[in-house]
Amino acid sequence: MNQNRHRFRMEQKKRKRKRVFLWVLVPLLVLAVGSSAYLAYLYNVAKTSAEESYDEDFNRETKYRKEAVNPEKDNVSVLFIGVDDSESRDYGEATRSDALMLATFNVEDKTVKLVSIPRDSYVYIDEVGYYTRINHAHAYGGPSLTMQTVEELLEIPIDYYVRLDFYAFMDVVDALGGIEAEVPYEIWEKDAEDNREAIHLLPGMQELNGEEALALARTRKLDNDMERGKRQQEILKAILDKAVSVGAITKYPEIMRDISANTKTNLTFDEMKSFVNYALSGDLQIENLQLKGSDSMINGAYYYQLDEAALAELKAVLQTHLELEGTSVAKSDDEDLTN
Repeated sequence: MNQNRHRFRMEQKKRKRKRVFLWVLVPLLVLAVGSSAYLAYLYNVAKTSAEESYDEDFNRETKYRKEAVNPEKDNVSVLFIGVDDSESRDYGEATRSDALMLATFNVEDKTVKLVSIPRDSYVYIDEVGYYTRINHAHAYGGPSLTMQTVEELLEIPIDYYVRLDFYAFMDVVDALGGIEAEVPYEIWEKDAEDNREAIHLLPGMQELNGEEALALARTRKLDNDMERGKRQQEILKAILDKAVSVGAITKYPEIMRDISANTKTNLTFDEMKSFVNYALSGDLQIENLQLKGSDSMINGAYYYQLDEAALAELKAVLQTHLELEGTSVAKSDDEDLTN
């Protein structure tokens, strides 16, 4: 009798364990299958979006590269070009760049150096044959001339470009549900359609939507181009932080579609995938660098006059990071350029 009771209890425990096992296993299987399906869906959306934004007609040669590069195994650079184009402006190909940010990638160290280039930097543009603001390069010759101008300025190859307009920026921020950012002072700024003082922000850390984040990225009324560049780097970091958060994964399809609709690039989908290795390295280091200079008036017009000594140091740092042949620079130069 006792033996039967014992056997009955053991069978009950087995059935209970089996039920517990199924209650745990089934949801995990559902999640696993669902995740795989969702990842496949994300992959297809990313591939389609990348193909839509790819500039198949883009073709340029540079004296700074002897052969084509592969970001999976080579050190490369990417120039991000934010253009001040919108429905109210509609400048087409003649639009100027509103923001320029250069990223260099070292494939072995999995490090990134990010340089914000002030839009009013006084530089020589070869196509027109004189010095003017660097943001005019895009109006004169689009991404190609912008890349060439930055190459000549920094004496490094610019391998890829990503051009996006106001809408791409705003749509990404809104799709993420806004970002946390520090507003340094009270701001009255135009919106994307140039309506004056449409955006009002008070100082302090706060949640910003797309229009507000754009206003913060654009404003420079109470400081200068260098501070504006620092703000843009901080905003980009806030977007990246929000994008890699757990809750953001459901927003990826919308974000990718928004970006592709308002972006052009010479990066293929396979080349884009190569940069995932940086994110998966586990210890990605992104260093913000600055193009130092000062406010200047030349022939009655405002320009940002670059400091020649600081520019030479920055060139050396970037050349070393890209491990260009014939470059011999002390790595300690990095310390003087960080913000």
